[in-house]
Amino acid sequence: MESELKYKVIKPDKSLADFVESFWLLQNQSDLDKEVVVLPDGRVDLFFTQSATEPFHITLLGIETQPGQATITPLRQTYAISFKPLAIKYIFQTNIANLVDKGTILPPNFWNFSADDLNDFDLFCEKATKKIQSLLPSEIDNRKRKLFELIYSSNGVTTIKELSEKSFWSRQQINRYFNQQFGLTAKAYCNIIRFRASFQHIKEGKLFPQQNFADQSHFIKEVKKLSGVSPKELLKNQNERFIQFSTLESK
Repeated sequence: MESELKYKVIKPDKSLADFVESFWLLQNQSDLDKEVVVLPDGRVDLFFTQSATEPFHITLLGIETQPGQATITPLRQTYAISFKPLAIKYIFQTNIANLVDKGTILPPNFWNFSADDLNDFDLFCEKATKKIQSLLPSEIDNRKRKLFELIYSSNGVTTIKELSEKSFWSRQQINRYFNQQFGLTAKAYCNIIRFRASFQHIKEGKLFPQQNFADQSHFIKEVKKLSGVSPKELLKNQNERFIQFSTLESK
């Protein structure tokens, strides 16, 4: 059956690699509202949205720690930029500790974007790339850069002790940084990244631990904690309910 969701993703220019994960669009091509579940994935999303029932608006969504319900209305146009956490300090120059599991509406002319920019996704990506490039910092704290390199390269399968030793940053400093900047602990963030790394395995029908979970029981418990359902239910993904599974490419 043909998907009711249209999804397209573009990877960023190499100059943005430390800060941007992807640009993407999402449309509901059916005539009915689409109820979906958004799973925690460790990203910070900037949404540019407009539909027949809602005016153009821009929303910054913080890091999610639990599954969230969302409704995609028919013909709703959404372009988005998924940022890596480093972008919060260096691109947005703020913190999002108060945005755990929620978002905030930004000014309608944020970064000089408007409804007209939702007419062409490629042009949107070009404009966003140029804007972010203009905001790139001259220097980055190498401890923070190393910290996220370690988390991503291990798919979250690491300890705070290991992160501390390899990034030359104390455990107290790491946890203070995560709590003050993002509103959650470093360990909680690592668990989200490990959970996200299991998406592809689950979609392939591998319903057993692949990412250094202690055992099958621990794997199921962690998946339920972050998705609300068992790995088997994620695999079924009835009615394309789990949005990240609906848009995940099969390998």
